[in-house]
Amino acid sequence: MEKLSFNLDRFSEVPLYEQLYQYIKQEIIEGRIEYGCKLPSKRKLSEFLKISQNTIETAYEQLIAEGYVESIPRKGFYVLAHENLEYIKKEDSIVIQEEKKEKRRIQYDFHPNWIDTEHFPFNKWRKYAKNIIDKQNHSLLLLGDQQGEYELRKEIANYLYQARGVRCTPNEIILGAGIEILLQQLIFLLDKKTIYGVEDPGYHVIWKILKNFTYRVDSIPVDEDGVRVDEIENLNLDVVYITPSRQFPSGSVLSVNRRIKLLNWASAKENRYIMEDDYDSEFRYSGKLIPSLKSIDQGEKVIYLGNFSKYLIPSIRISYMVLPKHLMKKYKKELSFYSCSVSRIDQHILAQFMKEGDFERHLNKMRKIYRRKLEILLQVLKPYQEKISIMGENAGFYIIVSVKNGMNEQELVEKAFRAKIKVYPLSDYSIQKREENPPKIILGFGGISEKELPKAISLLLKKWEIH
Repeated sequence: MEKLSFNLDRFSEVPLYEQLYQYIKQEIIEGRIEYGCKLPSKRKLSEFLKISQNTIETAYEQLIAEGYVESIPRKGFYVLAHENLEYIKKEDSIVIQEEKKEKRRIQYDFHPNWIDTEHFPFNKWRKYAKNIIDKQNHSLLLLGDQQGEYELRKEIANYLYQARGVRCTPNEIILGAGIEILLQQLIFLLDKKTIYGVEDPGYHVIWKILKNFTYRVDSIPVDEDGVRVDEIENLNLDVVYITPSRQFPSGSVLSVNRRIKLLNWASAKENRYIMEDDYDSEFRYSGKLIPSLKSIDQGEKVIYLGNFSKYLIPSIRISYMVLPKHLMKKYKKELSFYSCSVSRIDQHILAQFMKEGDFERHLNKMRKIYRRKLEILLQVLKPYQEKISIMGENAGFYIIVSVKNGMNEQELVEKAFRAKIKVYPLSDYSIQKREENPPKIILGFGGISEKELPKAISLLLKKWEIH
């Protein structure tokens, strides 16, 4: 640490040394200056703050006296890592410590959105990163196109046509750091009086964002054929957010009859739209891939949303949306002040990764890996069909099990937790909170290795007293 960004009030009755002391102390307590961090030297801080070294020395001496800082001869001043230091206020500290304890005690986490990171193509990614991060590409250090790099948008347009049947040009695609960022832009783009509908159960982050930005959001029930289109008509909605190719989390697929009915509903009024989140459409293990809703949209009513979180890694934070042509014109006119929220360097790395065919090869490889994991999971569960029925086993990174062993939802979750296993009840994803009977538990297999998966499931069944 070379500097401390601190504004001294030279007209205050509080001495300068005390202002500096209080500032550093508070930064340490709240964790912004971490344990073990080296503070600036007296000389450098004196030059930066334009105050005497004596003033800084007095402040440092007070911190040393109270045990916040130690002075090491010929090395400098360091923040002490003291276990009993009041790091933050007590209530928050208790919550954080409990969260840390929970993470340490969990051995197997069946989170439905976790992916397999062991097989990420690091060597290929490193190769393209090395090629991009070069002096010849110094222009990438500046802000780029508002919609995102053209090279990546071009590759996405080609991929969408080949894999999902979506016909679009690079000019109709907007890139963003996550679906959440793009959704916020859409909210600003659409009319302020828009009434939204989201699937229930569903991806509750979308529900929370819409509730924070709009005045009315309704939940739409889901059944074995996908979202209930009849309920959409009854609720007088304007825009619906759905996952038609694989409904999250139920795993149901929107039937063709409902797809046509939904498109007809959207076409009946000018400002009606369908947000199609095609989040994991590539990972289907039986039959052909389910066509996207956008691929049969003739009336420019589907706003298509996609991302690379499930296909590559969540931390890459590259998502995209395909806007209908008239909304794209409105976007350029009204939201031109937005800059693309994704690193230009990351965009070019991904564009090259896709252009050279490595993205497709990675998808094919991961599809096989996830299929093997699913087969392992189903094989272990097969002898217990009387007490466990399975849903959603044809695609994705998770299945839903309906457990008939006499335990309720809470008991199943607690029994698993005592065995250092974390599972997720289906009701966690319900807006209108309701517990299923028999209880349904989501088991994500993406983040657990093939070697550990049989052990994890067997241990879970044992704790659920299923023999």
